[in-house]
Amino acid sequence: MPVFVIMERLIVSLDFLEFPPAYTCDGGNRSPRLVLKGLDASSVAVMVFNPFEKSCCSFTPWIIWNIPPVPQIPPGIPPEGVVTLPIPAVQGITDYGIIGYKGPCPPPGNMIRYQFKVYGLDRMLDLSSGADKHELITAMKGHVVQFGETLAICSR
Repeated sequence: MPVFVIMERLIVSLDFLEFPPAYTCDGGNRSPRLVLKGLDASSVAVMVFNPFEKSCCSFTPWIIWNIPPVPQIPPGIPPEGVVTLPIPAVQGITDYGIIGYKGPCPPPGNMIRYQFKVYGLDRMLDLSSGADKHELITAMKGHVVQFGETLAICSR
């Protein structure tokens, strides 16, 4: 008989619904602040998806993990594999082929949506920087104790 585990809800929010330029390709691709309420985990992982990218169905412009359990992930995470400031974390290779956050950059007259999916984990992951989203998903299997998400739109 299958065993079902009920996960505690993790509430995730951004400071905006529509991306300000600072967090897009027009403003330096600065990662936004994420506020986490109800977090009860040993570490946090974040995967950001653009579900409308024409090249695939789950284009990933940011993956980051081994974030300590804090009430907010500060803005401006530098594009480095192993980050020490403003918060310790590890980042992987995005679908752009780079390490670090890349903000939305829709063509003029278009709008896109970024989904921020946040996972509360029962431990830090043994996963090196530069891993891709598939490796991160594999490493998280069996360790997700909380989940929450939010989204924002961007138009130009």
